[in-house]
Amino acid sequence: MRSAITLEPVVVTAPMQTSPLRVVLDPKRPYQPVPASDGADFLKSIPGFDTIRKGGSNGDPVFRGMVGSRLNILVDGGQIGGGCPSRMDPPTAYIAPELFDKVTLIKGPETVTWGPGNSAGTVLFDRTFTRYEKPSWSFIGSLLGGTRGRFDQTADIRAGTPDFYMGVSANHTRADDYEDGSGHRVHSSYERWNTDVTLGWTPGKDTRVELTAGRGNGHAAYAFSGMDGVQFLRQSLALHFVQENLSETFTKLDVRAYYNSVDHVMDNYTLRRPDPDSAMPMAMASEPARQTRGGRVAGTFDWGDAVELVAGIDGSGNTHTSRSGGPEGSIMGYYRDMPRRRDATISTVGGFSQLTWYLNTHQRLIGGTRVDWAHVRGYALTGDGDSGSLSMGSGMGMGGSAPETTAASRSATLPSGFLRYEHDLADTHATLYAGIGHVERFPDYWEMFGGHVASTVTSFQSLRPERTTQLDVGVQYQTQRTQAWVSAYAGVVNDYILIHYLDGNGAASNVNARIMGGEAGVVRAIGSHWKGNATVAYAWGQNQTEHRPLPQLPPLDVKLGLVYDAGRWSAGALWRVDSAQHRIAIGEGNIVGDDLGPTGGFGVFSVNGSMRLSQEFTLSAGVDNLFDKTYAESVNAISKELQGYTGAIRINEPGRTFWAKLEVKL
Repeated sequence: MRSAITLEPVVVTAPMQTSPLRVVLDPKRPYQPVPASDGADFLKSIPGFDTIRKGGSNGDPVFRGMVGSRLNILVDGGQIGGGCPSRMDPPTAYIAPELFDKVTLIKGPETVTWGPGNSAGTVLFDRTFTRYEKPSWSFIGSLLGGTRGRFDQTADIRAGTPDFYMGVSANHTRADDYEDGSGHRVHSSYERWNTDVTLGWTPGKDTRVELTAGRGNGHAAYAFSGMDGVQFLRQSLALHFVQENLSETFTKLDVRAYYNSVDHVMDNYTLRRPDPDSAMPMAMASEPARQTRGGRVAGTFDWGDAVELVAGIDGSGNTHTSRSGGPEGSIMGYYRDMPRRRDATISTVGGFSQLTWYLNTHQRLIGGTRVDWAHVRGYALTGDGDSGSLSMGSGMGMGGSAPETTAASRSATLPSGFLRYEHDLADTHATLYAGIGHVERFPDYWEMFGGHVASTVTSFQSLRPERTTQLDVGVQYQTQRTQAWVSAYAGVVNDYILIHYLDGNGAASNVNARIMGGEAGVVRAIGSHWKGNATVAYAWGQNQTEHRPLPQLPPLDVKLGLVYDAGRWSAGALWRVDSAQHRIAIGEGNIVGDDLGPTGGFGVFSVNGSMRLSQEFTLSAGVDNLFDKTYAESVNAISKELQGYTGAIRINEPGRTFWAKLEVKL
């Protein structure tokens, strides 16, 4: 008789913090809500994350109420930046999570080794290749189908010998417009594809040279905007060199160089018809683009079992350009025939060192310092009285002659650092930790030149870097039947960059703020087949300068789950409850959206199941929003000409959604 297969529940509903301030996830597993179409969709499954919805895809990730460059997102150790001045294409829009092997979240300013400005946290999307001991190959693939035309295909093929290896990963995903719980259609269809090829050389067990090249594209209909994204062209190239065991002390040298290019097109005529009564009655298009080049050199040094040091330098530089016009034959001229206009160049160079000191078997002291030098030059700045109107793309002013522009530069030196103490309590299966970190973040592209701010010379020169000092405390607890954790924070943000939305225009300014909140979770085995889980997340912020709440903070979020695991099959349920949000600041927001008013609470119930058909095949399925609840998230994008709504101010979430996923591993 064949032995039974013990199956860990396949559908993940409650990702857990695995070590102090760190969450590690496997993006190839299905998650509920419906498995992700992009990076932001994937991250929203982590407690503390929300997504600002714009349509069916390409939402903006929010962690602890913070968006944009406060959340440092890296792909294989490299930066990728969006092109749209109004954040139609955040960096996560170019990330297909299932093409990666591991996603790591490091909360708060508690690392200095992965670039500058990580006041909210750092997210690493990584592929992991190792030397093959003998010639072999593997294949991981999946098919996903769902309500309203959702259809995904993913393939990851790898093969290698002790000297060489290669990997080819690809995905394609599409969906039609969805309906909310009331049956109203939301302008939200999308389609995208990505392909990445990796070639590696491993002449010895301690040496690895890896070259990766990738390309992707797609389109997405947007309910939040008068325009849609009709091109998301990504081109990537990266070289990675690793040498280990150089000496008894110098244990690793890691060198990376990368190039990421995005070419984004938005228009109001490919996926819709221009509205003659709107602010853009004619067929119009804009094509922003960004090219990013960067690199990193890091060395790891070990002194026995007592001290580990990671030190190095990193840097990046990017150039943003745009052009605009209309379709072929337009009186404005075909946008692809127009010359590109450079509006900004941004560069950073930093040095870092992070040390882990093992005081004894139960105590650790981890600390790091970092210094960055940032330089920015703007090429299309206007005078204080010529900021123009709020528009969906650079160069898309509506009518009138273009204001005269000028160029200006600025730079700054930005120190950062942290110190954290960790203590494993003997015989209690618990780890306590406390850390304090400080990070200085230079204003990003959207805060200086974006579509929601006044790109004037005065604003450009006067907007100060954001300085965050934050205390993080928590506890980890794990036994054979229970895993629990609490992660809490409190911070002071001097010169917090706030966006004021006034009469269709926006302006960025500095205020002083206080923040606090946290996340907690528990998973408990109940008997031999049942497992319960719960997570909670809350973020609070106060604008001390103006004596009002910080805007665009999500309310208290609670998730309760229950799983029955029978070995070959499992079934589970997830109940998500959000409280009402009355702490708002109408007319103020971030680079994505502003507070429109208070929101009510909601509860959403979802179910899932999975079955191991064989050693190679696994089938999972689920129903999200089982009771077809009509609801919208508290955080939102700036709403303009919502498609399918009359007088609506927020985009409702999808109604009842069925999905099924077949996975194969060979």
